[in-house]
Amino acid sequence: MIFETHAHYDDKRFEKDRDRLIASLPEQGVAKVINVGADFQGCQDSIALSEQYQYVYAAVGIHPENIEELPGSYEWIRENISHKKVVAVGEIGLDYYWEKDAQKQKEQRAGFIKQLQIAKEASLPVIIHSRDAAADTFEIIKNEAAGRITGVVHCYSYSKEYALEYVKMGYYIGIGGVVTFKNAKKLKETAAAVDLEHILLETDCPYMAPEPYRGKRNDSTLLKYVAEEIAKIKQISVQEVIEQTAHNADKLFLSERRK
Repeated sequence: MIFETHAHYDDKRFEKDRDRLIASLPEQGVAKVINVGADFQGCQDSIALSEQYQYVYAAVGIHPENIEELPGSYEWIRENISHKKVVAVGEIGLDYYWEKDAQKQKEQRAGFIKQLQIAKEASLPVIIHSRDAAADTFEIIKNEAAGRITGVVHCYSYSKEYALEYVKMGYYIGIGGVVTFKNAKKLKETAAAVDLEHILLETDCPYMAPEPYRGKRNDSTLLKYVAEEIAKIKQISVQEVIEQTAHNADKLFLSERRK
């Protein structure tokens, strides 16, 4: 059974069939799901979904694109990370792809560090978003988190060398639909280089659907295509990929005190 470590079922693209889709996941081979907050409303919605479905868990955090929301939601996040179904702080991090302004990037870094502090206080793992910010993300994790908290670098898009350095610090590499794309050379190299014991399956749904559904709405049932591609790259069975990545996710997110 697949453990989906990064979904956004609170997204408006699921409004018409959200309940039916989530309810159908176990019968389609998806055992557990983490719904990840990206803004304040998303954090609230993620907790609500986790309360509605036994096999859905929540992560709460403010995405770098929405970092202006952090001052108004900081105390709420600190208060709600003790919720029994909250298993991570995320998604947090840096995004320089959309934000080119130096001052705004500085605010992203400050917000990132502040949310890492929340995770350290709660002894929770983190779900890291990083786009076009490889060096700054790595340095912040190295200086502010390594050896104190762990987590996953979500939707990994950098070199295999950076990935292996994250693994040395105890972090996992999140792999989704992009690995199935023909032009995803760097991610395929990363999937080959990183031990399966440090890989997690994720969709980032409704985004990033794998082949043969690229460009369409993504959901957790399509993770089988990601598992198949990783199995092909590593020359192992699909079932081994599914079982080991589920074990990894259990180990990272579902400690005994949170099961």
